[in-house]
Amino acid sequence: MAKLKDKVQNALDEARLLVLGAQVLLGFEFRSVFESGFERLPTHSRYFKLVSLTLLLVSLALLIWPGSYHRIVTKGVDTDEVHQFTSRVMQFALMPFAVAFGLDLFVAGERVAGPFVGTGIGAIVTILAFFFWYVLEVYQRRRHTEGKMSTKTESPQPRQTMLRDKIKHVLTEARVVLPGAQALLGFQLITFLMEGFEKLPSISRYVHLISLCLTTASIILLMTPAAYHRIVERGEETEHFHRFASRMLIAAMAPLAMAVCADFFVVVWSVTKSAEVALVCGAVMLVMFFGLWFGLPSYWRETEARKHLHRSRAPAVQQ
Repeated sequence: MAKLKDKVQNALDEARLLVLGAQVLLGFEFRSVFESGFERLPTHSRYFKLVSLTLLLVSLALLIWPGSYHRIVTKGVDTDEVHQFTSRVMQFALMPFAVAFGLDLFVAGERVAGPFVGTGIGAIVTILAFFFWYVLEVYQRRRHTEGKMSTKTESPQPRQTMLRDKIKHVLTEARVVLPGAQALLGFQLITFLMEGFEKLPSISRYVHLISLCLTTASIILLMTPAAYHRIVERGEETEHFHRFASRMLIAAMAPLAMAVCADFFVVVWSVTKSAEVALVCGAVMLVMFFGLWFGLPSYWRETEARKHLHRSRAPAVQQ
């Protein structure tokens, strides 16, 4: 059996792999709205692209969620709950990813060979994604556990994580967030040079500029722990550095969420031609990001703290 710290590390590495896979497609989705060929797409295809972008943003929010859970709820301590939570979130995160793949392939297929071929290609791609990401795993898991007696593990107990492992985890979680921020920054920089950018309303151009600034701030915060570790701590592993890196990671996720949702607002406005609809969609997306990354982890941390306080007081009351 793998050690708990290794399982948590592997789960985080796998989440990083999925983010790397999503970031290229996410950047393409944002960019495609500003390309000259986007306006020539049928109306339903433009909305499919919008739905695909929305699904990818949901997937991105889910994939980065375990990092904030680990930082806020358990404060970097390895627990079975962290490993299980990360695994479950990654399972759900692949669902919108699979549907987004299908929608993008439909749009591409329709543009080349018509709606019938596009529908077939999109459906096949979605089915293949669900098969290789879910069906095959369920089958193999049942086959692997068939005939084996289930063993009950001990009740999860608070455990102390080695400092070097906590630092390793926080740096890995920063690497999970950083590629998404880098991909978004690349999109934002190139957008200024696109023909479609000049056609945007003045407000949209300013919103995009603000989004660029927020992304830059996020990347700066994410890169700060590395410089701090080399210059201040000289590479030494200290609890102070762990707390500092954790704060930088959490702080960087706030402007990143706002930057993503700001550009989402611009895209929705470009598709729907309605500032009101774009504002509502951007606000809903921002609530989702902040709720997943900060709201729920903070709530769960306070719940666990109350439970721990109750358990610690129980023996004293009995005596």
